[in-house]
Amino acid sequence: MGKKDPIAVAKTQAANVMKTIQGIHIKSVSTVRNYEEALSRVAQYANRELNIGLRKMTPDQAINYLEERGESVRQKTLDLERQAIQAMMRFNSNKLDINDRIPTIKSALATIEKSRSYTTEQVKMIIGSQQGQNALSTQITYAAGLRSHELLTLLPLSERAADTRKEKEKEAIQHKFSGRSGERYTVKGKGGLCREVLIPTHLAQQLEARRLETPKKITDRHVHYTQHYDIRGGRTWSSSFSRLSTRILSWSSGGHGLRHSYAQERMYELQNSGMNRQLALKTVSLELGHFRAGITEVYLR
Repeated sequence: MGKKDPIAVAKTQAANVMKTIQGIHIKSVSTVRNYEEALSRVAQYANRELNIGLRKMTPDQAINYLEERGESVRQKTLDLERQAIQAMMRFNSNKLDINDRIPTIKSALATIEKSRSYTTEQVKMIIGSQQGQNALSTQITYAAGLRSHELLTLLPLSERAADTRKEKEKEAIQHKFSGRSGERYTVKGKGGLCREVLIPTHLAQQLEARRLETPKKITDRHVHYTQHYDIRGGRTWSSSFSRLSTRILSWSSGGHGLRHSYAQERMYELQNSGMNRQLALKTVSLELGHFRAGITEVYLR
């Protein structure tokens, strides 16, 4: 018996959800149609990446999905999918109470498309004009390919395990961080997805010297974090970095430009070591915390 078409399965799951909502909670025919199309895309992700049915998706998993989608689609599409998920979780799967909501996730696609990478010398120039906390945050971001908010979530791997990835990525997982040395840490995305990162030993030592005796609660872009190190992160660090980059270089790609630098440098390293491009791309995607290698392609332009 042949394997079921994953797109057909996802469409069926989405249609079944909307059948219980249309006419009762959502009366607009066009809204029902748009939500069903959006949920079919969400279902493909849930089936493929999470190995669960659409209705099993949790709010945290939905946020992870939206963050990932925000690197490849515009805000209008992202908002539609968030609204469709929210309606499903309120009126069908009961993952949300009627007044609960999925937080708005900002699309990063425009930023990614216009971003350009920084050279090592340009990063050094910026770091040379920064103070201790911001300088260390910039060095770590550049060396580990972090998102700005992930600086607020750093913890040693020995204290918090990373989430596991799919079996089909086994080969890429074996090559993760190959050719580099340092200390293993984990960072968490806004939706709770935890991934492993590598920080050079000399930076890890500076980081540990800033370990807080008591972790502190911090809110960045309406998301709450527990911070374990006295470093800058999130909007505070990224805004400072952008201002300084503009003053020194007369342009800025923001902190996201450092992820472009990381992706490009790692692709060069891995391919220069003899790794084929497809495997190198999958490996770098894992290191950056992307589910799809196609998103990493954008970073290589």
